[in-house]
Amino acid sequence: MPAIVEVSIPVDPDAAVSLADSARRESVGRIVSRMLKPGPGLLPLVEAIERLKTDAQARGLTDEIVDQELAAYNAGS
Repeated sequence: MPAIVEVSIPVDPDAAVSLADSARRESVGRIVSRMLKPGPGLLPLVEAIERLKTDAQARGLTDEIVDQELAAYNAGS
């Protein structure tokens, strides 16, 4: 089994509360490790985002619409 190294990453307060549980923190650590391992092709998360973007564009969602929605969301925050 590879060595495990502790790292600090910034998260929002709700995530920090969730990560106080050691089992959850270990699970998240395994997910992050798998996501960041180099492999053939893109990272799984990037691949998932690309599939979602392609599907959204096929349904008529444009980058401009996404930008408008993000701007509206951020204005309400």
